Amino acid sequence: MKIHQLSIFLENKPGHLQAICQALADAQINIVTLSLADTQQFGIVRLIVEDWEKAKDVLSRSGYAVNIREVVAATVPDKPGGMVEILKAIGTAGVNIEYMYAFANRSKEEAILVFRFQDADAAIEALQKAGREVLSEESLFSLSK
Repeated sequence: MKIHQLSIFLENKPGHLQAICQALADAQINIVTLSLADTQQFGIVRLIVEDWEKAKDVLSRSGYAVNIREVVAATVPDKPGGMVEILKAIGTAGVNIEYMYAFANRSKEEAILVFRFQDADAAIEALQKAGREVLSEESLFSLSK
């Protein structure tokens, strides 16, 4: 179960992140999770939104270069050592993690980890064998409601 993530390259200047969020808000597109990685001059905004196709169109028309990436979201117990369990499963399968970010789901005392893998299918298989829930887009979106 892969999820579509938008990756937007932008200058590291005041107001640029706000402009992206405002464009999505104006289009009534909900941001489920966001990650921002930056350098001194540029940043990459990674977004998971409820309507990625509409969001891509809105942001592209606003002049942003938008790339779509497939990522995997999985649940992990929100407790000390919870992440170690999931990382062991991935490491044992020999799958490389390109990047990841996380957010909490307090209603279930879980965290959600979002991964970009070199081999997403092998990672999904390893996560499921380890008893971790791999989320579909629909199930991830229902957590944000």
